Amino acid sequence: MPDEKIEEQSEEQSEPKRILVVEDDKKIARFLQIDLNHSGYSTEIELNGRRALDKIVQGNYDLILLDVMLPGMDGLTICERVRAVSDVPIIMLTAKDDISDRVQGLDIGADDYITKPFAMEELLARIRNVFRQREREPKIDEYNEDFKYVFRDIELSPARHEVKIKGERVELTKKEFSLIEYLMKNKSLVLSRDQILRDVWGYDYLGDTNVVDVYVRYLRTKIDERFGEHYITTIRGIGYSMREE
Repeated sequence: MPDEKIEEQSEEQSEPKRILVVEDDKKIARFLQIDLNHSGYSTEIELNGRRALDKIVQGNYDLILLDVMLPGMDGLTICERVRAVSDVPIIMLTAKDDISDRVQGLDIGADDYITKPFAMEELLARIRNVFRQREREPKIDEYNEDFKYVFRDIELSPARHEVKIKGERVELTKKEFSLIEYLMKNKSLVLSRDQILRDVWGYDYLGDTNVVDVYVRYLRTKIDERFGEHYITTIRGIGYSMREE
């Protein structure tokens, strides 16, 4: 267990970041609480899903560690309901390792997803990365509303969180929007799957990179196939690019 305090706890901060651990296994929850407290966080535990939702909505937490399998209400439902009212960072904790479960968690708004069993050092690194990502995110009112990324007949407005193709608005999930925004920012460049995972998902991914392929397929269904165009190019053995061919 690392002895160093987290980077984010600067001398200027008078209060540690507050984390709610939602985990029905008391031993795991207590282990997480001890290590998180040792790393400089203020940590609370909740064992029941329905009570956890009430706490999250009413509380003022900086991050939620959210197990999927919970009594009272499952973690995916909690995440979906929280996202309707709050942008608090959420890291899903689960024993499930199927890619569809990972995709579902990310698709409904989780910031990250870690599979049990995991090393505490990795979880702490994921937490630090989530906080760094949130601190780097510009506020919506800092965007110029007239600014757009343009690739052929696709227009993407960060301020409006809006994508239009041939003047028609396309509905995308949060992660789909982040992925196409990243591709458009780097149009003409060839981007590896590892690059995309690092910059869009916000951490150095240690497992299967298939999640990128899954989201590219989602985008192609909503964009390429719908409008009869070829916007996203597969670079065999490397990754993807949005470039003129």
